[in-house]
Amino acid sequence: MAQAMKIAIVDDEQDMRQSISQWLALSGYDTETFGSAEDALKTLGPEYPGIVISDIKMPGMDGMQFLKKLMGSDSALPVIMITGHGDVPMAVEAMRVGAFDFLEKPFNPDRMSELAKKATNARRLVMDNRALRRELSDGGQLMKKLIGQSPVMERLREDILDLGQADGHVLINGETGTGKTLVAHALHAVGSRAGKKFVLVSCGALEEDMLSKRLFGPMLPEDAQLPAIEEARGGTLVLEDVEALSETLQARLLSVINEQGTPAETRIVAISNLQEAGRTSEDVLRNDLFYRLAALRITVPPLRQRGEDILTLFTRLSEQFSEEYGCDTPQVSAQEAAQLLQAPWPGNVRQLINVAERAVLQSRRGSGTIASLLMSDHEEMQPVMTTEGKPLKEYVEAFERMLINNTMRRHKGSISSVMDELCLPRRTLNEKMAKYGLQRSDYL
Repeated sequence: MAQAMKIAIVDDEQDMRQSISQWLALSGYDTETFGSAEDALKTLGPEYPGIVISDIKMPGMDGMQFLKKLMGSDSALPVIMITGHGDVPMAVEAMRVGAFDFLEKPFNPDRMSELAKKATNARRLVMDNRALRRELSDGGQLMKKLIGQSPVMERLREDILDLGQADGHVLINGETGTGKTLVAHALHAVGSRAGKKFVLVSCGALEEDMLSKRLFGPMLPEDAQLPAIEEARGGTLVLEDVEALSETLQARLLSVINEQGTPAETRIVAISNLQEAGRTSEDVLRNDLFYRLAALRITVPPLRQRGEDILTLFTRLSEQFSEEYGCDTPQVSAQEAAQLLQAPWPGNVRQLINVAERAVLQSRRGSGTIASLLMSDHEEMQPVMTTEGKPLKEYVEAFERMLINNTMRRHKGSISSVMDELCLPRRTLNEKMAKYGLQRSDYL
């Protein structure tokens, strides 16, 4: 869900504060007012979830001093300055210091609303990016994203924790859409380099000349960033689609690796995403580079091998999309659960995300089935055909666990409500929860 944005209004004139606040409140904004810059600074800081509208002429700390304080605390905080007639030079100086924009009195309220909208959108993007960076530096949060109790996922999490503590380069293999980049983030976040730079370069997205400059330089004077090799020094450099490196760039990369020695100053995590059947990164990379990059290896399992995790993931994704679109989470029937478990999932988790979102949207419209979504992705797939034959008992147990889990979540752990909805006696429900590893405390 998008974070609600606030607007802090700072002006020593009460009437002006109130009129701005009332107008913006009518436009749907959450406002708070301050009679002085000193009072506002007690509330405003780097994590303030909103923007600032401030008069430029105030007793005590004036608007320019206030702006400099705010920019020193958080240069990405949008500040809209209100200036008097004839104060345009001062407004220009405010823009140089870092103001988002300015309004000249008497100003058009619609113009103020327009600026507020632009500024809050910019602030929301900054806050979202910061939250994402925090999440991607938090090993615990990242490991939680690797959902699933299947043996292959248990093994993947163990591999990440083990290799995260090691210092060698890592090669990550896996089909498209399995979450290889997430695994790379997790490797960095759980290891000793967690506080250092994490730099990701998509080798397949750049032409050779651009890729060469991005990796090794020289960068042009107007370029804001260092070459990736320099930028990632001491941290982790992730190379997506490493097989896209030309022979020349492979040689340069090998030279850099050899110069670093052991232990490596910069850890390289290479991600292989080969599409051709029967080909591997070993086939396309020169041998000496391959064996340096593949000192440690992780293979991310395809979704079709994760069994009941498919239903767990689908439920979690459906709940997230339902919250986003403001509608009820679609209920999955036994037949649909079997179809989800039986599908071949060539697009893996990325495909499952798309199916979950479309299932929520079509449920909101009151039409469509999960089977139709799966078949629209792969017309040759029959609704009840499976690529891996499994006993009926496994499908029944997977559906039963999903049903109890969903009902417990919906009723926030109320045993009596779950018993009533599923028509189960207390003892039977307890036995099934124990069998499937479900604990009431997880739903409270």
